[in-house]
Amino acid sequence: MSSTVADNIIENLKNSGVQRVYGIPGDSLNGFTDALRRDGSITWQHVRHEEGAAFAAAADAELTGELAVCAGSCGPGNLHLINGLFDAHRSRVPVLAIAAHIPAPEIGSGYFQETHPERLFVECSAFCEMVSTPEQLPRLLDIAIRTAVETSDVAVLVIPGETFLAKATGRRAGAPIRRVDRVVRPTDGELAAAAELLNRSEAVTILAGAGVAGAHDELVELAGALQAPVVHALRGKEHVEYDNPYDVGMTGLLGFSSGYRAMERCDTLLMLGTDFPYQQFFPSKATIIQLDIRGEQLGRRTPVDLPLVGSVADTIPALLPLIDRNRDSTHLRSAREHYMKARRSLDELADNDRNREPIHPQYLARLLSDAASDDAVFIPDVGSPVVWAARYLRMNGRRRLIGSFSHGSMANAVSQAVGAQSAFPDRQVIAMAGDGGLAMLLGELLTITQNELPVKIVVFDNSSLNFVEVEMKAAGFVNYGTQLDNPDFAELARSVGIHGRRVTAPDDLPAAVNEFLDHPGPALLDVVTARQELSIPPAITAAQAKGFTLYALRTVMSGRGDELVDLAETNLFRRLFD
Repeated sequence: MSSTVADNIIENLKNSGVQRVYGIPGDSLNGFTDALRRDGSITWQHVRHEEGAAFAAAADAELTGELAVCAGSCGPGNLHLINGLFDAHRSRVPVLAIAAHIPAPEIGSGYFQETHPERLFVECSAFCEMVSTPEQLPRLLDIAIRTAVETSDVAVLVIPGETFLAKATGRRAGAPIRRVDRVVRPTDGELAAAAELLNRSEAVTILAGAGVAGAHDELVELAGALQAPVVHALRGKEHVEYDNPYDVGMTGLLGFSSGYRAMERCDTLLMLGTDFPYQQFFPSKATIIQLDIRGEQLGRRTPVDLPLVGSVADTIPALLPLIDRNRDSTHLRSAREHYMKARRSLDELADNDRNREPIHPQYLARLLSDAASDDAVFIPDVGSPVVWAARYLRMNGRRRLIGSFSHGSMANAVSQAVGAQSAFPDRQVIAMAGDGGLAMLLGELLTITQNELPVKIVVFDNSSLNFVEVEMKAAGFVNYGTQLDNPDFAELARSVGIHGRRVTAPDDLPAAVNEFLDHPGPALLDVVTARQELSIPPAITAAQAKGFTLYALRTVMSGRGDELVDLAETNLFRRLFD
């Protein structure tokens, strides 16, 4: 039997290290999925929603650093991929999406399930092309894979269903497509200019992001040479805060006061591998040096005095010999003292000293951190679970913390856990799910059981779209449309073959967390948590304070004073009005 276009695709994927394809079958994908069946060496990882397939592929790619693949049938099938692909695109991880298309002769006729995926996926990819003839496929496939792995981005190939079954055309095979190693750092002159600015500064603060991955020790050495406190963005947490005597916490909307203060009081801010998006958290008066592997990122968020292109791992060793080490440590000592005070305040909120229901989510997050394995993968849903993960999970260089941190999509946690567990079947993977996020792609519980994945899901069950409520309050709105009437998620989990337990009392929680994590298969822990436990950014603006005041007045006038009483007991209101 002569090989088909689909056989050619499978062979190239294997050569590029692909071990799994996430998706849902469909008639326009039949040629591709049958080629997978006949080959037998790449797993078809069946999901219940294509959005989940794209999220899973993104998590797989982020944790392995290798190309991951998802696939969708024509029309609605591949359209469902788009949200997860946006997440992969914004997180900059290498994903190839195979979007099957209607029969080529029917394109443009308004045929059943017709869309134009070559147009639709352009915004969430670095490469998006339609294969019009079988002869195009070998070269376009190489270009798509190369683009995905070299730019750490999404590539989309749109392929009419009948093309998969066409006879493959020959093309000389090149080397397997893997990311090519390289050294990228600024020129000697630019490094000298950076050193001159840093050496004449009296108070340097470092803001570090995901770009410091693989350069933890170099970062710590540079911070010591500069006597600089190190603030991290959310995606930098897993790479920055452990074994770091210069760490002063996170800044941004989910951060806390010490990170904000260390940046505001510096005279030079050194940004390393971060595209930190919130302009209002940058220092009002400081010289800013930004180093990024992608030159197009420089100056996007705040004006930069010295832009540098390079990787953090390649640049710091070249910069360190130029740094004067006899530096005053006043700025560092002050920042660290403030951090320790802020850290103590946060930790106090995670104690079970009040022993009352409902359970405080900070307490749950701290228990998870204490009980999880040393190499656990934590995946919080967008919303309040991200806040508690950012503030209470302890990183150690082996643990991972991933999520929809740039795209900010609900329902990421469980689907990304599918990809993480598929890539690392023997590793502890913990999805920190919001009740709204879990319900949005509830069918992915069946993906977990069908694929026999021992994913651990803890549900922050506060019967609300909690973070949306915070945003409403901050803007002065009375909460509306955020109530969630939830089932007993533990009972629901048991009904589909997942070990489930529900906890409402704080004293029952430590044992429940340990039992849940020790369970050998998939498990779900439904924890009823406080709805009014609100988070606050490190600096409350006048507009936000006004918004919360308006919210309080509107709540009383709308007859919802009981909610205001609950809110008055939270840390947020104490800070606003004490």
